[in-house]
Amino acid sequence: MGLLRTLLVFIIVYYVLKFLARYIFPFVLKKAVSKVEKNMKQQYAQQKQDSSKVGETTVDFAPETSSHKAKVGEYVEFEEVDSSENKKN
Repeated sequence: MGLLRTLLVFIIVYYVLKFLARYIFPFVLKKAVSKVEKNMKQQYAQQKQDSSKVGETTVDFAPETSSHKAKVGEYVEFEEVDSSENKKN
């Protein structure tokens, strides 16, 4: 009897979830998407109003200006050694 009752509960839950997935979830999802779309449109309209005057140029990013160069390492000056002097020994 317990197995039959468990199977019946699983079948009922399956059909309830199937009904919700087919009819209720799309409705809720459409409402959520339209709400997000409305918020985005409001933000875009507000941002557009806050923008600068027509013809005015604005710079959002200015690169850093540094007068010194990065030190990579120490420069060593080499002298050529004549190989003929070494052979005299």
